[in-house]
Amino acid sequence: MIETDVTVIGGGPAGLASALKAAEKSNVLLLERGNELGGILPQCIHEGFGNFIFNKMLTGPEYAQYYINEIINSKIILKTNTTVLSIDPNKNIVATNSTDGIIRIKSKSIILAMGCRERTRSQILLPGTRPAGIYTAGTAQHLINIDGYMPGKNIIILGSGNVGLIMARRFSLEGANVIGVYEIMPNAGGLTRNIVQCLDDYNIPLFLSHTITNIVGEKRVEGVNVAKVDEYFKPILETERHIPCDCLILSIGLIPEIELCKNINIKIDNITKGIIVDNKMESSFPGIFACGNIVHVYDLVDDVTYSAEIAGKNAGNYIDFERGEIEEIKVIPGRNVSYVVPQIIKNKDCNTIKLYLRVIKEERNVNIILKDGNTPIFQKKERIVKPPEMLRINLSKQLIESISNNELNIDIRCVNE
Repeated sequence: MIETDVTVIGGGPAGLASALKAAEKSNVLLLERGNELGGILPQCIHEGFGNFIFNKMLTGPEYAQYYINEIINSKIILKTNTTVLSIDPNKNIVATNSTDGIIRIKSKSIILAMGCRERTRSQILLPGTRPAGIYTAGTAQHLINIDGYMPGKNIIILGSGNVGLIMARRFSLEGANVIGVYEIMPNAGGLTRNIVQCLDDYNIPLFLSHTITNIVGEKRVEGVNVAKVDEYFKPILETERHIPCDCLILSIGLIPEIELCKNINIKIDNITKGIIVDNKMESSFPGIFACGNIVHVYDLVDDVTYSAEIAGKNAGNYIDFERGEIEEIKVIPGRNVSYVVPQIIKNKDCNTIKLYLRVIKEERNVNIILKDGNTPIFQKKERIVKPPEMLRINLSKQLIESISNNELNIDIRCVNE
């Protein structure tokens, strides 16, 4: 049995930052199931990380190494190659590794920083045979950037998520022929900068409102059938055509890793599929905090780090005692708002809170309107809003304290409405 103040599960960017912050006040145990720290960052050799945290563009390994060095020089107890098997309602953790065998951990508070996983072919019911040559974008990235293997020469990419767009560029740089990126939605799923830098700059075509209707090949992928889809996302059969290829890359979304939460009844958001948190990054289970992509999928690692430091600070300060009724303000998405994080604001005497939200559909010349009940209390103009691009709103302490109702509603409306 190991007893500790804070246990952090996950050694990616969220786990590293939260562990360091929690260690300022408490004893911390960091558990990582991989053989190295950094999560996805070591395989992200492109730049674009740390612009807000470090005021300069870093590659993924550079960004991760800064926090890894800090962990090594701290008093944090680190266990890699360690898989957490369960968490019970008393915050007891059971984990295992090849050195210690079964490990039982008693922790005063827990930080969940397990990130997310890629959606697979079976989860979108992609029809066809099951040959070699079908990879998720993250797997292909690991094969090229870490292992040094080329998965194929003639590439089709299904889905336009950010990792898929980055891999389109990576394949081109390695000499492969990227035939096209096919996206079932009428709009691209990645950031505009990635569309420009990864597709436009390399003359890689993007086909919107298209999907794959069949995968052809026995031992190896020989080609795919693609077709346009209608407004209900059903293939238009008369538009179907066959495209020869030897590799299919899937970039069809990310899902928060919430399996460990099922035994402790932590509330999950139906839209993000991640853990519902308050402004302290605390879940519905007292003493269990969450940060990073297990809450919702962030666009930037800088924002992951910011959320992780909040979780680490509050987990480190957490005292397990019977707390009285705390006034809660529910943050409710309104017109053209898909979701907002955090979903709950507690303790109205808190400092500035950063809200993250995504829209349902693209609109131009809009106002983001925050309402105390039905009374507008904040307004921010945006030239354009898109579902792939996260919006941020900073709520001042004064604004939070002025909320008199138990609901903060957020609408996005066109300026001329």
